[in-house]
Amino acid sequence: MTDPTPGELVIVTGMTGAGRSTAAKELEDLGYFVVDNLPPTLVRDVVRLVDDSRGIDQPIAVVVDVRSGSFFDSLQANRHQQVTGRPTTLLFLEASDEVLVRRQEAARRPHPLQAGGRLLHGLQREREVMADIRADADVLLDTSNFNVHQLQDRITELFGSDASTQLKVTVISFGFKYGIPVDADWVADMRFLPNPHWVPELRPQNGRDAAVSDYVLSQDGAGTFLEQYLPVLATVAEGYLREGKRFMQVAVGCTGGKHRSVAMTEEIAARMRDSGYSVRTAHRDLGRE
Repeated sequence: MTDPTPGELVIVTGMTGAGRSTAAKELEDLGYFVVDNLPPTLVRDVVRLVDDSRGIDQPIAVVVDVRSGSFFDSLQANRHQQVTGRPTTLLFLEASDEVLVRRQEAARRPHPLQAGGRLLHGLQREREVMADIRADADVLLDTSNFNVHQLQDRITELFGSDASTQLKVTVISFGFKYGIPVDADWVADMRFLPNPHWVPELRPQNGRDAAVSDYVLSQDGAGTFLEQYLPVLATVAEGYLREGKRFMQVAVGCTGGKHRSVAMTEEIAARMRDSGYSVRTAHRDLGRE
C-alpha cells in the first residue's frame, strides 16, 4: 500500500488589514485545517497533532501576525530546516499604507503596534518588524486593489489544486508608467519592440487581439527574445522546484500595459503550457488607459 502524500502547510502572515482573515476563511473552505493567531514556535506541534488525528494528508494553514514578535526567527528556522516534513508555502499579504489605514479606520480597530500614537506609525513599525519574513515569502500578494471576493478567488487559484508539488506560474502584463508589480520574480521589458500605439488601426485594440499580437510577434527581435527567454524561465522553474518553491510570477511590461506586454504575456504563457507548466495569465493595467 502506498503511503499518503503529506498535505500542504500554508503559513499566512502579512500586514494588519491586508486580508489575513479572509485568506484563512477561504483556505478553510478549501478543506484546510486552519489555526489563527498561532505563535510560530507551536507550528511543529500543530502539525504533529493534525498528523495523529486527521492523517498526514490533511492540508494545514496557520495564521501568524505581528504580535508574534521575535517568534518570527523560529518560524524562518523551522521552514528552512523543513522540520514539519510537509511542503510548505509562506504567504505574505500586504497593501499600501493608504489602503491599510482606510481599512483599519473602517473596522474601528487600533493597530497592535500603534501604542497610543497614530495608526500610520503603527503600520510603519509593522513593516520594519515584518521586513525579513516578507523577503522570505514564497507568495507575496498585494491586496491594495482587491475586494473580498477577488482575494478569495486569488487564494482559490493559488491553493485550490491538489497538485501540491506542481509549479504554478503566473505571467502578468503591466505598464511601466503604473509601476512594476511588487510581487514579480522576473521582469521583462518589451519596450525594445515597436509600439502598436503609433499604428492608427491598432491603437484602439489590445494585445489579445490577433492583429496586435501578429504585429508584435512579427517584429525583429521578438522571436529571438522568446527563443532565449523561455529556456531561462525553464531553468529557473526547475531550480524553484528543487528548492521547494512552487510559485513563480513573471511580469512582462511595456509603456502602458495594453499592446506589447499583453501580446507577449499570452505568447509566453501559451508556450509554457505547451511545455507542461500550470500557467495563468493576468493583465494588470489593461483597460486602465
